[in-house]
Amino acid sequence: MTKMRILQIVPSISLVYGGPSQMVLGLSKALANQGVDVTILTTDSNGDFGQPPLDVPLDKPVSQDGYQVRYFRCSPFRRYKFSLDLLRWLWQHAGEFDLAHIHALFSPVSTAAATVARKRNLPYILRPLGTLDPADLQKKRRLKQVYVGLWEGANLAGAAGIHFTSEQEAKISQRFGTNAPDIVIPLGVTPPEDVETLHGESLRQGGFCTNDIINGETKVPKPAPTDVLENVSTQSPILLFMSRIDPKKGLDLLIPALETLLAEGLGFQFILAGANPQDPEYERQIQQQIQASPLSSQTTITGFVEGEVKAALLQGADLFVLPSYYENFGIAVAEAMVAATPVVISDQVHICPEVKAVEAGWVCGCDVASLTQTLREALRDAGEQKRRGVNARDYALEHYSWDAIAQTMIEAYQTITDT
Repeated sequence: MTKMRILQIVPSISLVYGGPSQMVLGLSKALANQGVDVTILTTDSNGDFGQPPLDVPLDKPVSQDGYQVRYFRCSPFRRYKFSLDLLRWLWQHAGEFDLAHIHALFSPVSTAAATVARKRNLPYILRPLGTLDPADLQKKRRLKQVYVGLWEGANLAGAAGIHFTSEQEAKISQRFGTNAPDIVIPLGVTPPEDVETLHGESLRQGGFCTNDIINGETKVPKPAPTDVLENVSTQSPILLFMSRIDPKKGLDLLIPALETLLAEGLGFQFILAGANPQDPEYERQIQQQIQASPLSSQTTITGFVEGEVKAALLQGADLFVLPSYYENFGIAVAEAMVAATPVVISDQVHICPEVKAVEAGWVCGCDVASLTQTLREALRDAGEQKRRGVNARDYALEHYSWDAIAQTMIEAYQTITDT
């Protein structure tokens, strides 16, 4: 039987862009493990504000984990992650593939790639990454209206399917009058190797170290896995926020909620992990707000984390919190769940129905009062934290494993290519 040949097209797979980009790597590896021939087309973009590009071969196949990556030079305007060379390659080689899975809308290279695929009669699936959420569409609204009128409307209409990562995302997403079929498949997560470790042990007994708090505008150094997180109390619950530092993530709700709980005498340690390569100014504002707050003595800011450091944080925390205003899935939530850490999320994080159904954590309204009350309840009951953490892990291992998701995705691909 001939191998299915699939293109994954994404603006960047650099670690600095977080979950949406990294998901493509996890999916590609899982697809390759099940016999699919996968090629990722992407750019060498590695951040939007002066960071050097990825040090990778350009326009050459790079083999890893059973699939190939082809990097192309990003335009000088790195924030837009555009590559004319990538589009030329796609135009020339589109006929060699069965289907393209295109990740991101309203992104120049993804939009143009969908247009090329349509012109070259290559079936394609679009994954919007939450960009069709009515709340997200309000950002740069006029520019997006132009996009829809000139390109994205036709791309949506011509898609063989739209890949949503939750039923709620599919339900609320704007389609602009198009009717491409929905493909609802969640994202996958890779369990940490020591996921069975006693909850909290790895962090409390020496997971990593960072500065206690930011020093003015000095950038926080990269964490070192072999050091000890000196200022985390072994007696207080550890509350972890790990996501991109972005206005949509609800930090304007979380910070006042934590200040209220601290004023009430409720003990906890807060770890803020994440960065924002696309908006470093907002990241600095959050750092300065915490520095000027009573929370400063209870807070550790790590900056961007990955690998062993990330695993230690996820496994060591007592609660994971993400009160986003909108989140099409919440890959960080699933990562916390598979690490047996119960979650506190807003009802705008679209993984929330599953969290509620299996009691994998707590779900609150998207406002300060509701978040405060929910955190108050969660922080006061260590036994309930552990119970819900076990529920979270068991559900995530069953439903968010890459093997299961790859099989479902292959079935979706096969349905499209057969028709």
